[in-house]
Amino acid sequence: MDNQSDPDGAAESKPSQGNLAWLPAWLRRQPTWLKAVLAMVLVVALGSTAYAFSQLGRGGQPGPTASGMTTAEAGTATPSPSEPPPAPAPAPPPAPEPPNVAMNVLIIGSDSRGDSRAEEAQAAAGTPADQRGDVLMLIHIPADRQKIYGISIMRDMWVNIPGYGESKINAGLELGGIPLMVRTVESVFNTHIDHAVMVSFPGLWAATDALGGVDVNVTVPFQSTHDTRQNFPAGINHLTGGQALEFVRERYAFADGDFQRIRNQQTFLKAVISKFMSAGTLTNPQTVLDVVNAVRPHWTVSPGLTVETMARLGYSLRDVGPEDAIFFRLPDGGFGTSTDGQSIVLQNPAAIGAVSAALASGTLADYVAANGFQNGN
Repeated sequence: MDNQSDPDGAAESKPSQGNLAWLPAWLRRQPTWLKAVLAMVLVVALGSTAYAFSQLGRGGQPGPTASGMTTAEAGTATPSPSEPPPAPAPAPPPAPEPPNVAMNVLIIGSDSRGDSRAEEAQAAAGTPADQRGDVLMLIHIPADRQKIYGISIMRDMWVNIPGYGESKINAGLELGGIPLMVRTVESVFNTHIDHAVMVSFPGLWAATDALGGVDVNVTVPFQSTHDTRQNFPAGINHLTGGQALEFVRERYAFADGDFQRIRNQQTFLKAVISKFMSAGTLTNPQTVLDVVNAVRPHWTVSPGLTVETMARLGYSLRDVGPEDAIFFRLPDGGFGTSTDGQSIVLQNPAAIGAVSAALASGTLADYVAANGFQNGN
């Protein structure tokens, strides 16, 4: 699947009102770029911020029209007395919406080590770059839009990289950018990935600070081995952007390494979802704008994830709350050593087969219930 970057300062795509006629009027009044960015935050935050997306217009400010006038001002403007206003043309009825279908989105957290924007462009183009997929999560959104599932994939899982042979799964990004990373995960699960979203670490930092920080429950206390060597005591910790980055990146401080890191990443994402969807955030348009503006420069998305696609996805998930987001780690086969001496995570073929079958048949809820993964693993 080809992918492309949304460069800073790029002109916004502005679909006609008719293209979004299926949306309620209050949502159509929001600026097009805001719809797109909110929906992007939705996907990055595992879809549950879609609820916030659909609710924003209820407490937000009127958006600008093409002339630069707000919709409120446009509604009160009076025509010249010598020119009676023309009768409005009747709007054509919107075409009936097709039924929702299941969707798979691959979330990639890049550990970019150089010029992040240049490397993001390389990743989108499918060219090699000095970055790996530090976080890999397959988001499954069922057709009924009642739940959202996040399947974390161990970054050191030993897999076949199409065209390159066996390697750690996160090497796909370094070898062939987002397209190869997508093909690699598709080959593991024997499933189609509809869209890909890559977010760099600065985006996580900026979003956390824009939210005013988030509260996470630290179940395994530790001291970070990164940057400021932040101490994370047991219990509720309020994290700012830099602290959040150290929290989700840490693995060396834990006896089980990446396993606890994935648990911490899931804990953090749940905290972001809850904070973004809280009443205090939803009723404060400035906070929402701060968050989406902070995240916007740090994403790379697949071309099919258009403004209209994101708006439809956000609206279809309007009834999904934080409690409906279920995270679990793809079961593995334990640790091993590759033929060239690398420490790797082995695949669990039975688990991969079961997850693949559940994705294909739309029965991931049954798989989660049968394995007791409702609260992770």
